[in-house]
Amino acid sequence: MLFNDSLKIFTGSSNPTLAGDVCKYLGIPLGGAEIGTFPDGEKVIRVEDDVRGRDCFVVQSTCEPVNEHLVELLIFLDCLRRASARRITAVIPYFGYARQDRKDEGRVPITAKLVANLITTAGADRVLAIDLHAHQLQGFFDIPVDHLTGELVLNKYFWDKKISNLTVVSPDVGNIKIASRYASHLGGDLAIVHKKRISGSKVEAQKVIGDVKGKNVLMCDDMIATAGTVCSAATLLKEAGAEKLYVGATHGVFAAQALDRLAKTPIDQIVVTDTIPLNEHSKQIKGLKVLSVASMLGEAIKRIHRNESVSSLFKNI
Repeated sequence: MLFNDSLKIFTGSSNPTLAGDVCKYLGIPLGGAEIGTFPDGEKVIRVEDDVRGRDCFVVQSTCEPVNEHLVELLIFLDCLRRASARRITAVIPYFGYARQDRKDEGRVPITAKLVANLITTAGADRVLAIDLHAHQLQGFFDIPVDHLTGELVLNKYFWDKKISNLTVVSPDVGNIKIASRYASHLGGDLAIVHKKRISGSKVEAQKVIGDVKGKNVLMCDDMIATAGTVCSAATLLKEAGAEKLYVGATHGVFAAQALDRLAKTPIDQIVVTDTIPLNEHSKQIKGLKVLSVASMLGEAIKRIHRNESVSSLFKNI
């Protein structure tokens, strides 16, 4: 797959391996850039390629350390804008701050909107993201947003796995639509876990709606952060008579308490994508499988560059 010099892909420091795999899919070299730090901790970025009049993409997940990676993305966008790039797309495989999308009590910010404004002001002409925590976040941006979903990758993996006697379980009521798509595609039954959120990091699963006794169960969500939802649901499902438990998620955030919770929970396999690079502790999670979104991102970037449809990628899910 050959492109002329008009397409440039750069990467910040959050996920260089994924950016490199995207470039391999497209058959182009990764753009050159020097990312450094001043003695006082300030980030400095220098783009080494000529980008004047080019179509530029910056791959950067705003994962841990979130604030550092976010500021790095903003500086990169500003750098390309001031270097006269023709179009700049912020490729954000994992978009941090997405959960702060509303005022659920007095005197709190809507940080998702703030970050969207920062990205636009820094110079992005469009955004390419994967599984935003809430789909309405697309409306927080005043620029075009192409919203991909990890379902394309996860669905294929579990289809190839051919899990027999399958029931797809939604770990909460808000995830029913996604679980229903998985059940329809994979040919399984559908069940729902009713949960109650105790706090930001604690969730209590209370009841299983549907039959899971003697069934192999698949739970899919957009992310595993503290693992409170998935671990509480998995324990309840085992008590209800489920056999093997599989969990799929686009983003493996795996915050500190998640590792301890997952180690104590009877889950046979956890499947995530590489939108967030795993640290050494996360790699030790029992039954962990990581799938690549590089080809999906590469195909979307190719279509954006050629002004072709991106949504047609997902017409079968």
